[in-house]
Parts: sequence; structure tokens; C-alpha cells
Amino acid sequence: MAWPVFGKGLCGFPGSFAPSIGRGGVAWEPSMTEQERFDAMMEDGIALRRHMASAMFPLVLRAVGLCEAALRGGGKLFFCGNGGSAADAQHLATELLVRLRSRVERASWPGIALTLDPAALTAGGNDYGFEDVFARPLSGLGRQGDVLFGITTSGRSPNVIKALQVARGMGVGTIGFLGGDGGSAASLCDVALIVPSSETARVQEAHITLGHAILELLEDRLISA
Repeated sequence: MAWPVFGKGLCGFPGSFAPSIGRGGVAWEPSMTEQERFDAMMEDGIALRRHMASAMFPLVLRAVGLCEAALRGGGKLFFCGNGGSAADAQHLATELLVRLRSRVERASWPGIALTLDPAALTAGGNDYGFEDVFARPLSGLGRQGDVLFGITTSGRSPNVIKALQVARGMGVGTIGFLGGDGGSAASLCDVALIVPSSETARVQEAHITLGHAILELLEDRLISA
């Protein structure tokens, strides 16, 4: 299926809003007021969420199923990404380890962000290269049946791609939070959740929305058993 790319002036979006090409991926004209710019940003995000709601539910359920099988089997969920995606990785892992919803009291579940250890990251970058900073620790910590979330707004981050490649070779399930057309990361994912936008901020907003949805559905399944 060819996904429409939001923020590039293409047609056929769910709902009535189709963002036109502009700086930063939202409708932008030099004469626009700040109010108009703000409205365009919000409408772009709304259009993306409508797309996710209408097209991504089967993929989200597949991601939940992979995570459920991993945790029920004594496995772990890993997360990796760069910059804002590194922060998302830590955010989601923490919600497994500590708490997602204040009204739900349950055991801590093993979520590991591969972005947290400065010593491991700098040693990996120095000794092997930045491309290996996630793949190297994953190869030591991961086991068959675990799951790796690779988060990259472009789908082209070399270190996330390398981690996905290593995961596949180990029998670790792979879920991609991707952007644009999914890039070369998409083919390495058992479940590729591609947010069709060229604007990094909108993609990141959609990724954390998808992450929360997956974890909430996962938590519902695990605590109901």
C-alpha cells in the first residue's frame, strides 16, 4: 500500500484537511499570521491522527501481540532512537518499568531503553562506531522472543537500522516507529508503523501517541489474565 505523505501537498487524506507544501511540513505562506501558523500545525496533527485511526489499528494489534508474547514468555521490550526519539524510547520504557496509568497498579515489566548508559554509548561509539551503539548492547542483552522498538522519524537512522538487523538475526521481534515512507528500516520490521509526514515534530507527536496506545492495550491484556 502506498501511504500518502503528509506535509508534501498530496491529496487523499482522511478528513477534510490536506496540508500543502511549506517550510516545516505544514501549510505555510509568508503572509500567514502566527494564529494561522498555529492552526495549520494543529490541523496537520489532527489529519495524521485521523489517518492512524483509520489505517493503523491492525498493525497496532500486531505490535501488541508481539509485546504480549514477549512479556508472557519472560522476555523484555527494548527501545532505541536518536535525539527526540531517544527521549521517546526512555519515556516508553519507563512506563513499563514504573507506571503507565495511575489507576492501574500492577507489577513492573522489563522495558529497557538502549539510550540510557553514557559509558556504554561512548564506548560503543569509540570502539566500534556510532552505527553500533545500539546493536552492540542489544547483542548482549537480547534473547530470542524479546522485542525491539526502533524509533526513527526518517526511517534511515544507521544505528537504528543496525540494531534492527541484529535483532532479526537473534530472533528478536522488531517494531518500527517510522516516518516519511519508512525508509530502509521498514523492511527490517515485523510491524512497521509509518507516520506519513516529512515534518519531524508531527512524526514525533504521532510516535508517542502510538506508543501510548500500544502500551495501554498491552497493559489491559496482561492485567485481565
